[in-house]
Amino acid sequence: MSSPVLTIDSKKTSQDAGKLMRKHRKGFLVVVEKNNPVGVISESDLIEQIVSKNFKASGIKIEKMMKEPVVAIDPEDDILAASRKMKENNIHRLPVVSNGKVVGVISLTDIARTSPEMLDLLEYRLKMKEKPLEIKEKIALGICDSCDNYSEDLENAGNEWLCESCREERES
Repeated sequence: MSSPVLTIDSKKTSQDAGKLMRKHRKGFLVVVEKNNPVGVISESDLIEQIVSKNFKASGIKIEKMMKEPVVAIDPEDDILAASRKMKENNIHRLPVVSNGKVVGVISLTDIARTSPEMLDLLEYRLKMKEKPLEIKEKIALGICDSCDNYSEDLENAGNEWLCESCREERES
C-alpha cells in the first residue's frame, strides 16, 4: 500500500492534475471535496479526455473527468479481496478508506510484490489437498484378531488388528 495518498480538489483542472502527477511521479490521484473522496483520476483518464478529444487541459475541471463513485477497500481487507475488487471493476489501483478518509492506495504492483509469498502458500495448500494425510494405526507386534497368530506387522483394519496375510486375504 502506498501512503500518503496524492489528492486533488474536484474543482481543479486537468492541467493541475497532470502537473501534480508529474511532480510526484504518480499516475493516480484521489479526487476530494472537503477532504472526502468523491472520485479518482489516472494518467489514462487524462489522456483519454484531453488527447483523444482534443480538449485544452486548463479548461477541463477534474469533476467532469473523474471516475465515480470511489471503489475502495477497508484497511482490514486482505490482498485477495483487493485483487477481486480490482478485477470486478476493471481497475489497477484501489484507495484504502478508513472512517471516510483515504489512508492509502493499493495497486496491482503492490499485489505483484507479494505474489511470490502468496504463490508459495497456495502451492503448499494445494499439495496438502493432493496428498491426504494417511494415518495408519499400526502395532509392531501382537496377536492377529482373525487367525490368532503372532505377528510383528499388525495393522488396524476396521475394528480388528490384522496380520499381513489376513489383510491380503480380505483385500482379494
